[in-house]
Amino acid sequence: MTQSQAILLCLVGFIIAALLYILQPVLTPFVVGIFIAYLADPFADRIEAKGYNRTLATLIVFAVITLVIVAITLLIAPLIVKQLQTLIASLPQIGDWYNAALVPWLQTTLGVDLSGINLKLVTDTVSAEWRQAGGMASKILQYATHSSANLVSMLGLLLMIPVVAFYMLRDFDLVTAKLLDLFPKALQSKVTALAQESNDVLAAFMRGQLLVMLCLGVIYSIGLGLVGLNYALLIGVIAGLASVVPYLGFIVGVGVAMIVGFFQFDSIWLLGLVALVFMIGQVVESFVLTPWLVGDRIGLHPVAVIFAILAGGQLFGFMGVLLALPIAAVVMVLLRNLHSGYINSSLYGDQDQ
Repeated sequence: MTQSQAILLCLVGFIIAALLYILQPVLTPFVVGIFIAYLADPFADRIEAKGYNRTLATLIVFAVITLVIVAITLLIAPLIVKQLQTLIASLPQIGDWYNAALVPWLQTTLGVDLSGINLKLVTDTVSAEWRQAGGMASKILQYATHSSANLVSMLGLLLMIPVVAFYMLRDFDLVTAKLLDLFPKALQSKVTALAQESNDVLAAFMRGQLLVMLCLGVIYSIGLGLVGLNYALLIGVIAGLASVVPYLGFIVGVGVAMIVGFFQFDSIWLLGLVALVFMIGQVVESFVLTPWLVGDRIGLHPVAVIFAILAGGQLFGFMGVLLALPIAAVVMVLLRNLHSGYINSSLYGDQDQ
């Protein structure tokens, strides 16, 4: 790469980053649509390989996605919301138990003084904020529906997502080929190799890890439900979502489940069964789900995942969260190639040899 080409690529990258920052309020539907198209592209490719044209393959994929979203919205979402409302309503009771029973027991048995930590104040605040959030949500919805301009804008943004996703999925291969043509001819082979490596890492994480999260959420929800734990579906969903970072879902899930089980069950054996559910889930994840669905190509350290998500959210809000992992995967591939080039360079080599 010549110096002028490097300067041009850096300038283009800077302009793209500046435009993303300036236009982020209106880019979210496009980012979500492109994200959906990227995830669905392998399925459309498989259907197309069976002899269907690309448009029909896209329609089939969208029909399946629509059915899944409708099923989740109608069957699962109301149950999760109901369990969340019940859990929030019970928080003040947990605060009362903490102040009346746990704090005195810790002081007399272990000599630990937690009287300065007023958990009841925290639980009451969370419960009040939840009720206030519900009221504010109703007011916001009422305002949006009474203002035609706001309603049209909100519906327009929502409708843009499936439209963008459909056309991006239909023309995914064409768009990627056009983007490759923008690079200088001398760099296209290198860009193709880097793009393929980035796609391997990103696909292994995004598609594989999403399936791992889904499977773990199902395992935890069914297992806790069989044990008879309250809020089994809610805890399973939370643990599954937290599994975006390896082992975080297990830690969060078993912690919340043990607290709920402590208040619900009188038998320590039932608490043991709760812990067993998460141990089984962890074993299945480590020895079956991750090797099968993700593989060993990911290379994204859990700390890097956390940092990328937090940094993206801080810089670009919700759109930054969506872009965090794709950008992190590309950056990781670039750094890996830079490191390999540096190791093989004369700058790194022993000059005395």
